[in-house]
Amino acid sequence: MATLRTVSLAAAILLLPVAGARSAEAAPPPPASPPASTSASASVSASVSAGVAAGVAVSLPRPTGPFAVGRDTLHLVDRHRRDPWVPGVARELMVDIYYPARAATGTPARYATPEEIRLYLAALGLADALPVQALADTVIASRVGARPLPGRRPLVLLSPGLGVGRRSLTGLAEDLASRGLVTATVDHAYESVGTAFPGGRMLTCVACDRLRTDADFRAASRGRATDLSFVLDRLTGPHPAWRGAAVIDATRVAAVGHSLGGSAAASLLLHDRRVRAGVDLDGTLGEPVGAGGFGGRAFLLLGATADHPGTGGPATADDDPSWVQAWARLGPPRLWLDVDGADHFSFTDDPVLADQIPLPATVQAPAPALTGRQALAITRAYVGAFVKRWLCGRAQPLLDGPSRAYPQVRVVGR
Repeated sequence: MATLRTVSLAAAILLLPVAGARSAEAAPPPPASPPASTSASASVSASVSAGVAAGVAVSLPRPTGPFAVGRDTLHLVDRHRRDPWVPGVARELMVDIYYPARAATGTPARYATPEEIRLYLAALGLADALPVQALADTVIASRVGARPLPGRRPLVLLSPGLGVGRRSLTGLAEDLASRGLVTATVDHAYESVGTAFPGGRMLTCVACDRLRTDADFRAASRGRATDLSFVLDRLTGPHPAWRGAAVIDATRVAAVGHSLGGSAAASLLLHDRRVRAGVDLDGTLGEPVGAGGFGGRAFLLLGATADHPGTGGPATADDDPSWVQAWARLGPPRLWLDVDGADHFSFTDDPVLADQIPLPATVQAPAPALTGRQALAITRAYVGAFVKRWLCGRAQPLLDGPSRAYPQVRVVGR
């Protein structure tokens, strides 16, 4: 059983270990009540509850590309498929579409609902300790209902980690859209601790209680790949679900995911030839990669050095063997990059939000090895360069070797 580094939002915010490693890549988020071994973080939580000032303003860094960003939200139902976690209902997905838009059109988009944030913090035992409304009101660049810019644009499908939800990849999705791509972030029903669905429903993480074995994880990864294929069908088929679907170039599609979502990106390449490139952000691979790899399609492994140290050093009990096993079978084009000082959640929005939550003076927190802004900048830069290289055919010098701009990034293999 591979080990999952479930570094939580709590760990990022408190800069103390709230949740340790859990067995299985798809392990659930930490329990609502911290275990006895985390009594130090429990006391910090109480201090934060008393010390976080009202009116905290939180924001994501502005996207780096030249285009304004629009966002539309879709509720998709696959009526030909039963939900794997609640078999009595059809499979449902919530999807945010980010796209290059005409400036000053639309209205400001919401980061998340307060209830989604509250449930996420409750899963960490922090619902009463951190500013729920401030996190839900995180300022982002997207505008709902903005008019799409004309053109033919590549599509990037984004799948989040188990328990977290699509909002955790907003900073990456916005940046890709600002650079001329359409991105679709997907919430897979019953696989986050709280996602709002139409009809006032809040679906919670049934999967978090069900995933226990390697076989469970393989099935979950394969199931998410089926979800992503369905999203691709609904965005590029004869009766597309999105009003702006005419701008999507169905011949240029990539899949990117974090944690379980990264495994799903690899599974999608195994099963859907329409996808030309994939990126795994620090996720254990659930399905074995065959001797032919992905048939000449490009794949990027971008992870935390502590989780995926590569093949050059002695193996430890905490190493994830799935990357080494897959690497031996992946043919070119392939790239493996590690980020020094990163942890499992460094490739999401969470550390950026955590950096903006003030801690009371009584808390002595060590300085992080990598700030949230640094981590997001690295993720945006390397994911953006990789997908543009393989979807747009443009040279990307950033991928050619070590970068003075991002000295934390090491090239493990290519």
